[in-house]
Amino acid sequence: MEQQVKDDIQRVFQLQKKQQKALRASTAEQRREKLQRFLDSVIAHEEEIIEAIRKDVRKPYHEVKKAEIEGTKKAIRDNMNNLEQWMAPKEVGSSLSPDANGILMYEPKGVTLILGPWNYPFMLTMAPLAASLAAGNSAIVKLSDFTMNTSNIAAKVIRDAFDEKEVAIFKGEVEVATELLDQPFDHIFFTGSTNVGKIVMTAAAKHLASVTLELGGKSPTIIDSEYDLMDAAKKIAVGKFVNAGQTCIAPDYLFIKKDVQDRFAGILQTVVNAGFMEDDHNPDRSKFTQIVNDRNFNRVKDLFDDAIKKGAEVVFGGVFDASDRTISPTVLKNVTPDMKIMQEEIFAPILPMMNYEDIDEVIDYVNDRDKPLALYVFSQNQDLIDNVLQHTTSGNAAINDVVVHFSDVNLPFGGVNTSGIGSYHGVYGFKEFSHEKGVFIQASK
Repeated sequence: MEQQVKDDIQRVFQLQKKQQKALRASTAEQRREKLQRFLDSVIAHEEEIIEAIRKDVRKPYHEVKKAEIEGTKKAIRDNMNNLEQWMAPKEVGSSLSPDANGILMYEPKGVTLILGPWNYPFMLTMAPLAASLAAGNSAIVKLSDFTMNTSNIAAKVIRDAFDEKEVAIFKGEVEVATELLDQPFDHIFFTGSTNVGKIVMTAAAKHLASVTLELGGKSPTIIDSEYDLMDAAKKIAVGKFVNAGQTCIAPDYLFIKKDVQDRFAGILQTVVNAGFMEDDHNPDRSKFTQIVNDRNFNRVKDLFDDAIKKGAEVVFGGVFDASDRTISPTVLKNVTPDMKIMQEEIFAPILPMMNYEDIDEVIDYVNDRDKPLALYVFSQNQDLIDNVLQHTTSGNAAINDVVVHFSDVNLPFGGVNTSGIGSYHGVYGFKEFSHEKGVFIQASK
């Protein structure tokens, strides 16, 4: 890394540090105006953002538009619309005296660092940024070096909307991220892999900075044999195969009764063949999103080959095109826990099916492994649903659907232990980037 970049990072950090007094005093109206500038810049560069993401990781136009653009705009607007309510001090009374009072105040944490991922490079960086700004912080942003076209347009969006003392962005590879992590930030927000999350947390510990880690893991999906298999297939197809399975909350593997697995797989194949991933804006281009790079493509191929070698069978799919970095939507059966594909997050459009007889087998299997980011149950049996929810731990859970809970701002989104620390979305994001200060007020005499 050039010395100039290193000096620039330190200069901007100190510039933002000096801005903290003014930011702490900022009103809801001032923060809303800042978020409006942000929103206006995103809208102004909308088509450029879409094109940049499609260059980095080929995705259907409508997927990018819905997830990356609409998701970002929704996050910004939600913060704008609720700022006054979230910022208002909350009276909690006092347990010491009826004449005393207690108040909760929400103050900015300070200078924040937001490190984005490559799988949804724009939205998963800009949504946390909106929460940080709503809470009254300044921010330094870095997107993944895997998606440099997106990083370039993100820089344009940010620089058009903000002075660098409010928000700054740095581009580059791992050495830039390392230099950023050397700065004594007040809060670090990272979205990415568990392994890199450990590096981020180690760096934060040097300065005792608080962290939000949005990680991943193997999110299980359970289908009760009495459930409508067509409904489950339609939802799982989108959740698993959109973005080539490169979604942190995608169903990673499936538990299903053996007597209905072939029927379910046949329905799922019909749904996939119906072309739900077609791209009307570019019909000549493959409808499959690419795997992000050769390293990840080869990693997934190794998982697949190991599973086949150990006895797994392809129900449908299984087509790997290394020259195009694409993998067809694939379902495997006869999968066993000793296969590598069941020991690490797949992050690709491959769905292994495992069989179960009793729901307690599934609960024990899930509990014997790292806590997942999400857990999905398709069932109309409330006793079964309650049993799973009460006896497993996951960042979030969804009943009779997958993935969509990410878009519900009334719910906190985040993981637990290896799948993440902290949560955001809606008021939970505002609180994540705020210090909740308790103020005791004694009655005057």
